[in-house]
Amino acid sequence: QVQLVESGGGSVQAGGSLKLSCVASGYTYSSAYLAWFRQTPGKAREGVAAIYSAGTTYYADSVKGRFTISKDNAKNTVYLQMNNLKPEDTAMYYCAARPLYTTRPLAESVYNTWGQGTQVTVSS
Repeated sequence: QVQLVESGGGSVQAGGSLKLSCVASGYTYSSAYLAWFRQTPGKAREGVAAIYSAGTTYYADSVKGRFTISKDNAKNTVYLQMNNLKPEDTAMYYCAARPLYTTRPLAESVYNTWGQGTQVTVSS
């Protein structure tokens, strides 16, 4: 059974930084897409960043230049470094995994494994 466990959320002021972590277990980590999504109440889940096994990364336009996704294969962990945070980044952040290639790595519908989420709150 695939499991994803996020951590690292919290409350920061605008301009601050946070680093989220997601530990993956139960499948061949190196052959998967791993991604970060976020969701606010009443809105659809938004793809923030994704990383493929070969190291290719993908970002939503809203976070390019501020967020960086990375992974440590030895630790089965994917990270999301978030810098220059803005109040509009406030959301529940979820880790997601997909074992096969996709042309839409930031689309919620292509992921079938999700973590429980970690809250990020950015105050102005």
